[in-house]
Amino acid sequence: MFMCRFSLLLLDLEEHYFEQHTAYNLTGRGPEANRRTSGSLKICSKSIIFEPDDAVKPILKVLSSYYLSPGLVAVFLKKVTFQLEVPGKTEDVVQMLLQLHRASCLDKQGDQTAMVSNIKQISINHNFFQHVTENPHMECVAEMVSPLVTNAGHVCITDCNLYFQPMNSYPDLVVQIGLHSVRRIYKRRHGLRPLGLEVFCTENDLCSDIYLMFYSTKERDELYYYIATFLENHIAECTAESYMLQWQRGYISNYQYLLHLNNLADRSVNDLSQYPVFPWVISDYSSTQMDLLNPASFRDLSKPIGALNTERLERLLERYRDMPETRFMYGSHYSSPGYVLFYLVRVAPEHMLCLQNGRFDQADRMFNSVGETWKNCLEGGTDFKELIPEFYGSDSSFLKNLLGLNLGRRQGGGRVENVELPHWASDPDDFLEKMRLALESQYVSEHLHEWIDLIFGYKQRGSEAVAAHNVFHPLTYEGGVDCDSIEDPDQKIAMLTQILEFGQTPRQLFVTPHPQRITPRFHNLSGTPSLSSSELSPSSPSMESFEDLTEESKKMAWSNMNKLASQSRHKIHKEAVTGIAVTLSGDSIFSTSQDSTLKMFSKENGLQRSMSFSNMALSSCLMLPDDKIVVCSSWDNNVYFYSIAYGRRQDTLMGHDDAVSHICWRDDKLYTASWDSTVKIWKCVADDISSNKRTQFDLLAEFEHEAGVNTLDLSPAGTLLATGTKEGTLTLWDIANPLPLNQLTCHSGKIHQVAFSPDSRHVLSVGEDSCLVVTDVQTGMLLATVHAEQEQRCFCWDGNTVLSGGMSGDLNVWDLLSSKVIHKIPAHSGAVTCMWMNGQCSTIITGGVDKQIILWKPEY
Repeated sequence: MFMCRFSLLLLDLEEHYFEQHTAYNLTGRGPEANRRTSGSLKICSKSIIFEPDDAVKPILKVLSSYYLSPGLVAVFLKKVTFQLEVPGKTEDVVQMLLQLHRASCLDKQGDQTAMVSNIKQISINHNFFQHVTENPHMECVAEMVSPLVTNAGHVCITDCNLYFQPMNSYPDLVVQIGLHSVRRIYKRRHGLRPLGLEVFCTENDLCSDIYLMFYSTKERDELYYYIATFLENHIAECTAESYMLQWQRGYISNYQYLLHLNNLADRSVNDLSQYPVFPWVISDYSSTQMDLLNPASFRDLSKPIGALNTERLERLLERYRDMPETRFMYGSHYSSPGYVLFYLVRVAPEHMLCLQNGRFDQADRMFNSVGETWKNCLEGGTDFKELIPEFYGSDSSFLKNLLGLNLGRRQGGGRVENVELPHWASDPDDFLEKMRLALESQYVSEHLHEWIDLIFGYKQRGSEAVAAHNVFHPLTYEGGVDCDSIEDPDQKIAMLTQILEFGQTPRQLFVTPHPQRITPRFHNLSGTPSLSSSELSPSSPSMESFEDLTEESKKMAWSNMNKLASQSRHKIHKEAVTGIAVTLSGDSIFSTSQDSTLKMFSKENGLQRSMSFSNMALSSCLMLPDDKIVVCSSWDNNVYFYSIAYGRRQDTLMGHDDAVSHICWRDDKLYTASWDSTVKIWKCVADDISSNKRTQFDLLAEFEHEAGVNTLDLSPAGTLLATGTKEGTLTLWDIANPLPLNQLTCHSGKIHQVAFSPDSRHVLSVGEDSCLVVTDVQTGMLLATVHAEQEQRCFCWDGNTVLSGGMSGDLNVWDLLSSKVIHKIPAHSGAVTCMWMNGQCSTIITGGVDKQIILWKPEY
């Protein structure tokens, strides 16, 4: 049976394969029957290829330099003539070859490219449609990308399917993908140009269903956004920030997270110049046992490969200093087609032969030993390569010479066969299993963010890259060269060849330090003294991350938050409710309102007291720990202290020049936020603030802002402060130091509320821009931005699930990891303006513009 040996790997860069015909090769002298060799004639843009039916005979590739004769195509190559007869279609083939011959003789004005483009302008055959009722949405020319080759054809997308029809019908007549089967889509750079699109129909991040390269970014983007309409929340979910949040909290493994980051950074197994890159994590390849509890077993993930050896680094830096602009530290990249095929030569020999002009590398330079390769990466003058995902996968075939390839003999005389493994691995499968264990180990989990900073993050470019000794050749970076501006075809191909063979730096995903992963044995997230270990460590039960909450009642309550049931409704104010406070027993409830009153009521007895301190609105209230004093903030610039026992205003604090918007209390200290752009900390001097005596408050600290402060929150340990301004700026402060730890404008308008997560690692904020934003406390990095359908005014959260109140009056239960509203609960007839939740998360009270206060409980 005839087996096709032809491959697109036989073509040159930027060469296209058009069509094939049955043909005969006429060689030598004598009877024609003895000279005829049957086969297939492949017509390409820069050559013709003859594939004999007899697999013993070699494939002939001839450059497009020939003369034509009636009925025959006579081709000259190095004074050797091959005559190819094409039964029945000779004239058609002659005309196409004549076009190609003329184009090859034209000067370098793009005529050849234009001619090839005209040949590619074919309309897709609509007979391939799966359904006669399908309506085409868009059609254009594109190329399907696979390792080292591209194949031109026609793209058509309908209301049901995506079709790609290769112009040469190779290897299939058409590729069809149902739009409803698509799971993920990614925009891609190809040759440093934003022209690629990759489509995944399974959850396998390494295996896509099609990779297309378009001829314009506009066409690529139109197709991308059309397919995205079939994927619910795809654009919101498939972001670096959403995956970071899942990884940081342990929802996805280190391996999965790295695959996601590679996908987002344009890395694809279909593009060897941008193959997914994984780190070396183990540094010990000589011991008989692997010790994953010993830090010395691991590579320093805070440094690039080239900086791990200090002596070699010093030599590289000396050369770097002597270079003219633009300088680079490393003459080769950590990921390139050559390095990828170095690892994969035993399973992809044809690609290695294509890359190296039909030859394997010298035997001693092949991938012979894991330990030797690591040693060369540490000591070699030009070897700085990282690993590929296969080292942490489950298929060990790339370590074995299962094809029986003749890869040569080493200087010692031994044949190149299977890869030599470390002593701690009993076989290739055991090696991969232990590599996976190392990747998911405690040490790597605690330090992987440092490697991410180098490869995908803020140390990839600029001054941070220089400081981290992480500077590569300019051509490897996005924006390093504009290939479309090069008019000379030969120069353009030469530049593309250099880019594709040299390797490309991933697209930068993060511009601020990447936060560390939350791990069970964690004691201090930051080297910054201001972030204390007691604040950031989950070792204390009260500070554990949300997934490890020790109180079953809280777990139960949050798991049933979508089953909130209204217990009672109270309409006791004349204007919008602004604040809620409750005694520890829950017997008495206090509320403030824009009607300038403080109300006291209970579920059973209704309204019990009504107090007015000012003719201006009260903005918030809180209950002091002794259950005897209610503190209220007011738009009249004052803070009022109401004694429950004596039934009157006990004190007034006049400490601001504009409205007091929000207040907090911790350890006998009052925190006040004001529209005068300050937050102030006050110390209660009296021994007992609840006594029937006036109290003195001393100003301890003042935190200045550039705009009015609308909200604030204290971390559970009381050492960190978060503030939100009317202009959308979130600032994180260390209470002991009135200088910002981190500051970012995360909203485009007023921030309504900010709140720390129970583990103090994250801050959630909501604003009038209808966004919910999660910020990392340690780094100040924006982890996730969720766009709500409407403005959210207030919320409670457990670090993952959010209960928020919106402008419509509904309560929304959000899953932040999926960025979705998982339940909506009708509540108020207008905006929900404030929300209170007890310590057990079992009682919720909301207030709204409709002047109502509603008591809720989760139903179990």
